[in-house]
Amino acid sequence: MKLDGPTLVSELPLTLSTQVYEPVVVTDDDADSTMPASLRNWLVQLRLLNGVPFANLVPDTELLPEESIRWFYLDRRWTDALVQGALSVGTVNSDDRTLLTAQYDAIRAELDQEERNVRRPAGSPRYGGTVDAVSGFILRSQAVAGWPGLHVRAFNVDPAEGDTARYPEDDPRRMRLLRLDRLAPAVLFCLFDGIPTVVHIEEPRQGVQFGFDATGEGTDLTATLRPRDKTTFDYLPGDPIDVPFRSAEGASGVVDIQALQAKFADHPETGAVDGLDPAEYALQLIRFPWRQVFGDPQSTPVPQVFQPVVQYAELVGTFRVDR
Repeated sequence: MKLDGPTLVSELPLTLSTQVYEPVVVTDDDADSTMPASLRNWLVQLRLLNGVPFANLVPDTELLPEESIRWFYLDRRWTDALVQGALSVGTVNSDDRTLLTAQYDAIRAELDQEERNVRRPAGSPRYGGTVDAVSGFILRSQAVAGWPGLHVRAFNVDPAEGDTARYPEDDPRRMRLLRLDRLAPAVLFCLFDGIPTVVHIEEPRQGVQFGFDATGEGTDLTATLRPRDKTTFDYLPGDPIDVPFRSAEGASGVVDIQALQAKFADHPETGAVDGLDPAEYALQLIRFPWRQVFGDPQSTPVPQVFQPVVQYAELVGTFRVDR
């Protein structure tokens, strides 16, 4: 039997490349589909940048200084290329690469859906649809280290409720979190399913917190405290109290309780006129969780955000090259 070499060489890649692979609907987390379940779970983590070195996320420390937050959009072309590069490791010859190229559209469509199910509670119904746009932020702050359980909520509209409102998981205004991890003790990384209008970052509500409004450190530490009414628990009107500290050697940052009691005694509503017992002291120091709200920057007029200092005509005169 005589084989026509040129014909085989020309037709084989054409046959493989025109084969279309439809994405398989995944109904079970552990079920194989277009690809094995273990590979799908690993690739979807890669799409969410799990395992990507921190130096590739923030290449320079100047891009993320202390006490800063940086917002970003995720370029899907880069994450698609990341998945393609990971899959290419298993190819040996040109036939393997041709088959992989033919299947990649189905793989990408399946991963688009699986991204929404990464943080889904175990046993709950699977989410449908696909993730179109991915946005997020990187936060570097002492708050991340001090409160490892920070709450992050993203909304597609600005909620009308006040600061004391609670927002359940099934609130239709809330947007799904695709990833929320601490990359370092003081660095928080978050990805959203879409582009939020408003984001809330809030201290954990679990437990009871006590403290002052402090600034500085060491011998330069200063703090203030707003006294409360012992009956209504409301803050009293007027200026806050300067918290006194002990002046003895090695006592930097130690509160002088007796001097603080004398300051409270000037406000009879605190109940400290006849002395300040531990319960009353705790009542004055209790602190509710703080919530930081980031809103839609589109409501800010552009001239207030950026004001050019070099005129366009000056740029043209400087860099124009006559041909």
